[in-house]
Amino acid sequence: MAVSESSRNALLPSFLYAAQATASHFAAVAASVGGQTVAAPPAAVAVAARPASWARAPSEPARRIEMYSPAFYAACTADGVASSGLTHMTFTPLDLIDPAKYKSISSGFGVLFKEQGPKGFFRGWVPTLLGYSAQGACKFGFYEFFKKYYSDIAGPEYAAK
Repeated sequence: MAVSESSRNALLPSFLYAAQATASHFAAVAASVGGQTVAAPPAAVAVAARPASWARAPSEPARRIEMYSPAFYAACTADGVASSGLTHMTFTPLDLIDPAKYKSISSGFGVLFKEQGPKGFFRGWVPTLLGYSAQGACKFGFYEFFKKYYSDIAGPEYAAK
């Protein structure tokens, strides 16, 4: 299979996202299936007016981020911060419950609240947030950067494989 320039740039095979669907294509498929020519449904004609792609999310922003641009790498880094730093920070209070001291999570939270007050639940959240945010930012941002970098070094044939 020949690798097109657009699929080399996107690192995705072009048949996954750039297949053109037309009304005549739907008619040809219908004719080949049942031996009868069937008109394409109106929804298929509307889809044929634009290139086929994966289903769009309902809240997909109108402004798109160009692949492998600085904005793309910044978005990947922000995703790493949100997925690693914020989630680990949310569950930091679970790290404070010592299973040897408390018999269950609910009793542990109750004792912790009585002994230290509400501040006790937030001990250690700053280093957790900073550490895991840095880890997620590097993991997501550098992964995308080096994936593109090494794919370009390997060439389009090996990158497609």
